This record gives sequence, C-alpha cells and structure tokens, in this order.
Amino acid sequence: MLKFFFRYFHDMEIAVESIISNKLKSMLTALGIIFGVAAVIAMLAIGKGAKQEIMEQMKMVGVNNILINPIIPEKSSSSESGEEKEQKKFSRGLSMQDVESIRQTLPSVKRISPEISFNSIAMLNGVKYTAKLVGVSNDYFHLYNLPLIEGSFFNKFQEYNGIQVCIIGANIRAKFFSQIEPIGQYIKFNGIWLKVIGVLQKTNVNLTGFEEKGVNVYNDNIYIPIQTMLLRYENRGLVNTKLVSEASSNAMIFGGPGFMSIVAGSSTSASSAETNYNQLDRIVVQVSETEQLKPTTEILSRMFTRRHSGVKDFEITVPELLLKQQQRTKDIFNIVLGAIASISLIVGGIGIMNIMFASVMERIKEIGTRMAIGAKKMDIVVQFLSEAVLISVSGGFIGIFLGVIMAKLIQQIAGIMTIVSFFSVFIAFGVSAAVGVVFGYSPAKRASEKDPIESLRYE
Repeated sequence: MLKFFFRYFHDMEIAVESIISNKLKSMLTALGIIFGVAAVIAMLAIGKGAKQEIMEQMKMVGVNNILINPIIPEKSSSSESGEEKEQKKFSRGLSMQDVESIRQTLPSVKRISPEISFNSIAMLNGVKYTAKLVGVSNDYFHLYNLPLIEGSFFNKFQEYNGIQVCIIGANIRAKFFSQIEPIGQYIKFNGIWLKVIGVLQKTNVNLTGFEEKGVNVYNDNIYIPIQTMLLRYENRGLVNTKLVSEASSNAMIFGGPGFMSIVAGSSTSASSAETNYNQLDRIVVQVSETEQLKPTTEILSRMFTRRHSGVKDFEITVPELLLKQQQRTKDIFNIVLGAIASISLIVGGIGIMNIMFASVMERIKEIGTRMAIGAKKMDIVVQFLSEAVLISVSGGFIGIFLGVIMAKLIQQIAGIMTIVSFFSVFIAFGVSAAVGVVFGYSPAKRASEKDPIESLRYE
C-alpha cells in the first residue's frame, strides 16, 4: 500500500493542485455530496431518536403488561330501553374481586396491581402543589420499572391494614423536601396526612399523549397502598354494592324494569355511581412470557364478560404491542426518508462524474503532455480518480458537520428527539467516499485511454 502511495504520490499532488486552482467549481461539484451526507445523517438521527423514545416508552409501560380499563358509560338517555338500564346496574365494574379472581385463576400471571387515582392538592407548611394520588399494590413498582433512590416500598402490614404511608415522585420531593430528608416526614393530601417512606427515581422521558397506553408522569405522583385509598379516600365499590343489592331486591319485588324509577330517585352518590360505578380505575396484569400475552388477553376478556354479566364495561389493551406497532410504522417512515436522502448522494455522484468528464475534455492537452514525457495510463487514472475522491471525501466531511447541526436544530425547533451515532456518521462518510470512486473511475479511465499524439494536437 505504501509502495503504491509513494509511486503515485505525484499524481495525487497534481489532483490536489487542480482542486485548489478551481475552488468554486470543486465546491459546486461537491454540493450534491454535502447535502446528501447531511440529509442521511439527519434522517438516521431522527430514526435513532424515535427508536430510543419508543424503547423508553416500552420500558415505562412495562414488559408483558396487560391493561384492563373501565369504559365509563355516559349518563343514561331517555332513548335507552329499561332492559338496557337494568343490565348496566347489575355490572359491578372493575373491582378488587376481579383482581383476586385473576390472581387465583390464571397461572400465567406473574404480577398484578389494581390502581385508583385522582388529582388534588398536596400541602405542607402552607406550600401547595397539584399532584396525582395513586393507590396501588407493591407489584405496581415492578410492573412499571420504578426504582427507589431512597426509602422502601410498602410492607405487607401497611398494604393489608391500609396504613397512611406514601411513596413520592421526584418533583414532589423537590417541591416540599428540597432542604430536608423526606423519609419519615409527613405530607398532607386532600386533608389526610401521609408519612413518606420512599422516593422514586426521576424520569426525564417526555411521555405526553401516552397516558392511554398506561404511561404516567411518575415524577408528580404520590403512591399509597390500595387499601389506604379504599379506606381513607375513595371507594366507589361501597356505593355500587348498595345499588346492586337494592336493584336485586327491587327487581324481585317489582318484577324487573320497574325498579329503575326507585333507583333514579336515590341519593347524589347513586347518581355519581351511575357515571362511574367502577371501584378501580385500572388493573395492570403482567404475564411471564411475551408469547402468553395474546392467549391471556383472550382469557381475561371471556372471564370479565362472564363476571360482569355480559356487560361490555371494560377494555383490555396491550401497550407493548401498540408501541411495537408504532415503532414499525416509524421504522418504515425512516427507511423511506433515508432512501430519499440517499438519492441526493446518487445525484451528487452523477454531478461529480459529469464535471470530471468535462474536466477531461478541458485538459486533453495536459494529458497528452504528461503521457509524452513518460506518464503511464495508471498515472492518469490515479490523477483523475484522486481528484474525484478528494472532492467527494471533502464534501463528506462538510456534510457530516452540516448533518450534526441539522440534527440539533431539528431537536431544538421541532422538539423531535435526535441521536447522531458513530454508525450513521461512518455509513454516510463511507458512502460518500464510495460515490467518489464509483463515479470518478469512468472519467479517469477515459482520460487514460486518450492517444498522446492526438491529445497534443487538440485545440
């Protein structure tokens, strides 16, 4: 290799001198390569960022998780028949009984956690902050990969007896406990004091718009045991159980649909239960293997249909599959964008070839002179091929710099995550160099095949 380099070093020097003496022409020739490389790097950075974002979201929604959400019925309209109304009243909605039934029936279930949440005001020493209170079981933190930076999770005694303890998100700690150690301190939420026993690690992933897939903004949440939520804050199941028992007894006395007029005149809590009679806001189920997601989902659907008396007041989703589908869509989109960007490199290569052909025609006399004083065909090939490769490689370097800037600007202006990887830079630069070789060889070969005598005579 070194022998080849020293043998043709003079030819390369002539190529460099030619490029320097025609700076504007060389720059214009390299424009296609510059923009092609920049576009490829920017598109690959967008694709890498999108993939990273999806991976973070998949981590946040948990692996192999199945979400069971209630379908909140709208307020009964006059157009509904009495039979439909009666059927709705007999569905208990999502409840702790469903959780126990899943736990006892399905061996494929690895973890399960009920969830009840609502937004209100957290307060301490006169400082107020809007936060979400979430009642969960200990499995919840493993389902969603939520590590603690200090403190501990709920113990069995706290979970079973509904003790007033909580685990707080990073923003809650920053707001109330920036100057003091939070573990062992008390925070007031909706009029009830809660003892802080743990603090979650902060997450910096932007998950706006993914709440329906089971993703929460964990930094602003306060977590308490599910029994604490049911005993101290909210238990819609008590109202619903009362309504169901009243409905059953009235149905037996009055023969069915007539009981609806009695229920309609019940208390405000009954009216509230009509819009959301579910004890739980969500049930999160995790299976052991990904292959078990589909069959477990089908079994859960049949089980809940039977337990809810045939009322379709629940929805079962698998967020991991939804995100994978979204990732496939983004991958296809990124491939298309990458292909479009790659066309710029091909166009740039064609431009180099055209300019080099024109350069050969302009320098026929120079070629004849060199060959007349002893230059071989390979010397001419190396001279013109070096010129094409140097233009292409220089354009590649400028394109890399421009591509990195474009990726940063896209992230800043459009808010799209971009990640410039070494692999993308290597691929873009390698392609630009290959374009110089491929599209520069033909003009170089044509130059070397010129007859020296005819070239000297050329005017």
